[in-house]
Amino acid sequence: MPRWYDGPLAAFDTETTGIDVERDRIVSAALVVQETPRAAPRVTRWLINPGVEIPEAATAVHGLTADHLALHGRWPAPVLEEVARALAAQAVAGRPLAVMNAPFDLTLLERELKRHRASSLDAYLGAHPLHILDPRVLDKHLDRYRKGRRTLTDLCVHYEVELTDAHEAAADALAALRVVREVGRRFADRLEGLQPAELHTRQAVWYAAQARGLQAWFARSGSPEAVDPHWPLRPELPAAA
Repeated sequence: MPRWYDGPLAAFDTETTGIDVERDRIVSAALVVQETPRAAPRVTRWLINPGVEIPEAATAVHGLTADHLALHGRWPAPVLEEVARALAAQAVAGRPLAVMNAPFDLTLLERELKRHRASSLDAYLGAHPLHILDPRVLDKHLDRYRKGRRTLTDLCVHYEVELTDAHEAAADALAALRVVREVGRRFADRLEGLQPAELHTRQAVWYAAQARGLQAWFARSGSPEAVDPHWPLRPELPAAA
């Protein structure tokens, strides 16, 4: 059976107004598709005018201002439709989807679809589930005792992947895709020939274990912060929350 990390892969990334998946908005998104490691990637970019204030802290990260988005962005509803259909097309084609820190990007996309389309990602996927490959989860499970941070920038350094324009959605998506390929190559023996569908299932278990470990560390540190163990989507909060 062909090795998945040498075959077709896609990757998805967003830039946002903040880090709260329940309240923040997507301002840019990108989908990258690459058929083989040496093939030229195909890139689709979206800019969204979210119709809300763009905090200075967010602009400092991705460089997108309210004025720029008002001039060049589109209204959310049609863009989110396009994004959801594009991801569904990857599922139909059988391409695994690399998403760095999937519970953030995919949950925020899910909330935006509900907000602007009264829909969900599952509604677009139908009978063809996405098989997510999260480089952060994979790396943390397969190299759990390595010290240091595991941001996308850190992973790119460790796996010798070029990241030329961090916090630009297409650049981040392509870097995540390349890191996933490199993780697959370096840990081929550990992955025991697992295919993306089974890896998707296992990552949910690995992520939950990682979340429990982080929660225990917070408890020992006296921090009240809660860690959600769900992957790749966080459940919706009750309305009262």
